[in-house]
Amino acid sequence: MSQQEDDLRALAKIMDFLRATSIVLVIINIYWFCPELHPTNPDGFFTVVDKVLNGFDRSCHLFRSQYTSKWFALLLLALSCFGTRGVKNEDITWRTIWIFLGIGVVLYFMPKFHYTLYIMCSAAGFICLLMAGNWMSRLLKNNLMNDVFNNENESFQQETRKIKNEYSINLPTRFYYKKKWNDGWINVVNPFRATIVLGTPGSGKSYAVVNNFLKQQIEKGFALYCYDFKFADLSTIVYNHFLKNKDKYPKGAKFYVINFDDPRRSHRCNPIAPAFMTDIADAYESAYTIMLNLNKTWIQKQGDFFVESPIILLASIIWYLKLYKGGTYCTFPHAIEFLNRRYEDIFPILSSYPELENYLSPFMDAWQGGAADQLQGQIASAKIPLSRMISPQLYWVMSGNDFTLDINNPQAPKILCVGNNPDRQNIYGAALGLYNSRIVKLINKKGMLKSGVVIDELPTIYFKGLDNLIATARSNKVAVCLGFQDFSQLERDYGKPEAAVVMNTVGNIFSGQVVGSTAKTLSERFGKVLQKRQSISINRQDVSTSINTQMDSLIPPSKISGLSQGIFVGAVSDNFGERIDQKIFHAEIVVDSEKVKSEEKAYKQLPIVTNFIDENGDDVMESAIQTNYRAIKEQVKKIVAEEKMRIAADPELRHLLDLK
Repeated sequence: MSQQEDDLRALAKIMDFLRATSIVLVIINIYWFCPELHPTNPDGFFTVVDKVLNGFDRSCHLFRSQYTSKWFALLLLALSCFGTRGVKNEDITWRTIWIFLGIGVVLYFMPKFHYTLYIMCSAAGFICLLMAGNWMSRLLKNNLMNDVFNNENESFQQETRKIKNEYSINLPTRFYYKKKWNDGWINVVNPFRATIVLGTPGSGKSYAVVNNFLKQQIEKGFALYCYDFKFADLSTIVYNHFLKNKDKYPKGAKFYVINFDDPRRSHRCNPIAPAFMTDIADAYESAYTIMLNLNKTWIQKQGDFFVESPIILLASIIWYLKLYKGGTYCTFPHAIEFLNRRYEDIFPILSSYPELENYLSPFMDAWQGGAADQLQGQIASAKIPLSRMISPQLYWVMSGNDFTLDINNPQAPKILCVGNNPDRQNIYGAALGLYNSRIVKLINKKGMLKSGVVIDELPTIYFKGLDNLIATARSNKVAVCLGFQDFSQLERDYGKPEAAVVMNTVGNIFSGQVVGSTAKTLSERFGKVLQKRQSISINRQDVSTSINTQMDSLIPPSKISGLSQGIFVGAVSDNFGERIDQKIFHAEIVVDSEKVKSEEKAYKQLPIVTNFIDENGDDVMESAIQTNYRAIKEQVKKIVAEEKMRIAADPELRHLLDLK
């Protein structure tokens, strides 16, 4: 420490010498060009000085011009300012410096009109330049104090290579580093390790990230499932991009859409098709998904009596419809209608099947024990939420068989979009959640085509098995991309344990502006880096500056909370042989807005699937949907009547009809 102090003292002496020399040069310049100030006595002191200066001028030409010596003095002054200790005034700004610098230059280089004016201008100009130089040196040396938001410390080198493979998602970026903007790339080289996209409304997560995931996966021939909360925003993009890239699918993929609002533009699909249910556990899983989507508060109460009872009852009905006549009537609308029959009709029929005996034992015990109130409560807890789903349009869509949900079947790859409606999300969300759960089970198998599952606004539906899908789908080439606004949404709707699994098992994360605990969690995930810190101490005698280093957050929560639209932070994962040294990014994702606008202008509407125009040219959509609705009701009535006759004709089962 003493050696450092000695060096500083030596440097200060050199700077003082240079400054003194510059002052001497200014005084000599005034002396030389203002002869009015001294007499011409040939034997006097001034004559000796003149002789010395004349000799110096002959060798150095220092006084051939009025400005030559002033330039030398100015150079020495500038050099001396590099070693200045600074000033005590912390309020000096660059504007003040430039004002003093400008005034100083004008006065200092003012031509001689009168010797008194010349002396005053030279002296005043030199003083202004000296002050400006000291202040400028202080601000330049204390440049860390100018970076009040710590942008320089928190900027870092990011990936500039485009690392591309047959599965990768590559997003062009611009990032700030070393006081300039640089071009870079975000390379999701392994999308099968799952991706989450966070951001408050308007942060640009769909426009900058989700849309790119959809487009690039279609370009690479992925089978695709897209949940479109604000139908048909994403579906229109998917459909039109698929039309441009049909050649990427060697087996001839097809586009399908599920939409309850507009049956004309919706295919029909039975999510509980009997061919894909191999065990009663599949029926239970379907019932579980439906009921928890209709009652999101039940997610936190799993295992409670009045939560499990309606789920088991609905599962029994679904499995019964699978068994009855080979599953001819095994659809979700038929299950709802069957549940809404009198329990005196339901339980004898269900109890007549040995496969359902254990499932129904709690209900049968309550019935046989005379606990009618308990039984009514169990049944009502199933009927009441499901009654919200009784809709002719929903019945129409969910009772058909236009396609199957094995979207990544190598022999018949599919692009499927399911559309929700923000105004009816509580009703549609349950039905769409059923599609989700069935698709997840069907696609997460060996030997299937590479596929993508893109769920935007995840909290609007309950996605059963989501944590298991993320954990196991990588080996089956299923790329999951989940978009939502905040971790707290996930905890609210999925519960803390499952939300924690989702957050901690994803390999790729994108985050726009988020606040609170989510910003803090992300900041901790990105880690810390060595940063410079500067402190300034001002007293009556001196100004001292100290610079030290310490570990601090690479991207602090405050930065994440204040991100502009289109700017994202995050981290990506890599592969063997495709190492990414700098996985963390803090950059603007570059989107060619003009190209996007031109594409949108050329977009075609989603195709009409069912025309509903009869031979007379009349629109018969309403009557066709109503006819289907009534047909399902009549079919269920017929099932109940036939089953009661079967039971009555069987001596071993006849006693079931006599239970009260």
